[in-house]
Amino acid sequence: MSGCRSRFLIAMMSVTGVLLASGPVPVAHADAPTASSVKEAGRHFQRGVTLYNEADYRAALVEFRRAFEIAPNAAVLYNIGQTYYQLQNYAAALSTLQRYLSESGATAAHRPEVEQTIETLLARVGKVAVSTNVADCEITIDDELVGRTPLTEPLLVSIGRRKVTAMRQGRAPETRFVDVAAGDTVQLTMSLGEPSVAAPATTTPAKPAAAATSGGNGLVTAGWVTTGVLGAGAVTFGVLAFLASRDLKDARDTFPVSHDDLATKSSRVSRYSTIADLAGLAAVVAGGLTLTFSLTHSESHEVHVAVAPNGVQLAGTFR
Repeated sequence: MSGCRSRFLIAMMSVTGVLLASGPVPVAHADAPTASSVKEAGRHFQRGVTLYNEADYRAALVEFRRAFEIAPNAAVLYNIGQTYYQLQNYAAALSTLQRYLSESGATAAHRPEVEQTIETLLARVGKVAVSTNVADCEITIDDELVGRTPLTEPLLVSIGRRKVTAMRQGRAPETRFVDVAAGDTVQLTMSLGEPSVAAPATTTPAKPAAAATSGGNGLVTAGWVTTGVLGAGAVTFGVLAFLASRDLKDARDTFPVSHDDLATKSSRVSRYSTIADLAGLAAVVAGGLTLTFSLTHSESHEVHVAVAPNGVQLAGTFR
């Protein structure tokens, strides 16, 4: 791969001149980049070249993709594809280099080399045909979002062991590991669990007046159990909110990523945070009321308890 890398470095330096001097090679996009955006893209590109020379391929890929995002240039696709190659992400390298040939046209500067590379890559990819028992499931390959079910065609993947995950709101995700050989199309059916159903609230029946003491103890116990359940729920959804926010951050740092995907992940963070806040507030109220009931029914002291906006207030004498 060293010979390929040497040719790639020479090509990258020539592409830098294209970015900074003549502007982007025409590709399909809505608005033409301005001169300032072309210069900014050139700076990202140069950083990508430096990082690539230092064999920091993941960082180089981020810079090259950002350069292409700011000022789309078909020539940059060559660099992105070759960086994917160095990362052994053969599926991404193949699709990117095929796009490079398509958008560069017959005059592509590296067409013979890229065509040879594509022949090599075709022997290093397979496909996974994923179906799910419910629609609108997010599908990730090696933790990278690749689409939603139902999928119109099998997913192109690099050969080897691949991690496939199906996720849908309200259901437990399913993760499978599959071995994909060159040219294989692995059929994979994934079944997500049934939607979670909240357990009905437990109520404590009223006790007769003659059993006031034992009834009071039962209410106190039920109160603390309820407080514990609500507290556990607050912690659980707090953890889910944290994981969802981390997932959202990763998505924002990933290119490309769709607006719908970001909106879904943002909504998930907001929903989990709201549930955690409500459960936490309910736990505080339930705990305060239980403490009030417990202290006011004690036989060893006389205490007046009130729930105030800033917490539970206690007053009285101990005897």
